[in-house]
Amino acid sequence: MLSVSLDDAFSLRARGELVRARQQVSISADLLSRLAASLVGACGVLTDRGRHISNVPSVAPLDAENFRGETAQTAASWNEFLHRVLFASRSRYFQKLRILSETLQKLAGEYNDAAGDVASGISVQPGDSWEKLECLHYDFTTCLREAEILVKSFLRALPAEQLSAFAADLDAMPAPERRTTVAPRTRISRASA
Repeated sequence: MLSVSLDDAFSLRARGELVRARQQVSISADLLSRLAASLVGACGVLTDRGRHISNVPSVAPLDAENFRGETAQTAASWNEFLHRVLFASRSRYFQKLRILSETLQKLAGEYNDAAGDVASGISVQPGDSWEKLECLHYDFTTCLREAEILVKSFLRALPAEQLSAFAADLDAMPAPERRTTVAPRTRISRASA
């Protein structure tokens, strides 16, 4: 739904329907925030449950070339570095989860800020803000795919007797907070009073 909402916003913008496009951007920001909260929660559950199993899955580092934006590329580069430095597979697993979780939170915050600028019409360079939304969406969905791979790998490593406890932990995650609109940000000018 997130991708559909953003695609609709771009289509509406291309047709000159800016008010509706801004509304769709606001909806996409709400959907992304909710999904990010769920993914960060799932990363926390994978971390907590991973401490209770002896053989966590082997992981590959995040690849900076799979991302477009500075935030995600920096996180991926840092993960690649740590992957080379940390020799234990267990440490690599937990570091990747931590970095992925932090990256998801940062991307969601940046997306919300850019969407707020677009939705409220306060962007000085609206074209740049729209491009930033597309870039952040791309990086976010790449992180989503990485999280999906981690969950599948974890399920293969999880002993069968712990599966129900893992499912209960996922079910116990709090529901993401629902927002109705992206709040416009107040800008502080550097002009003297």
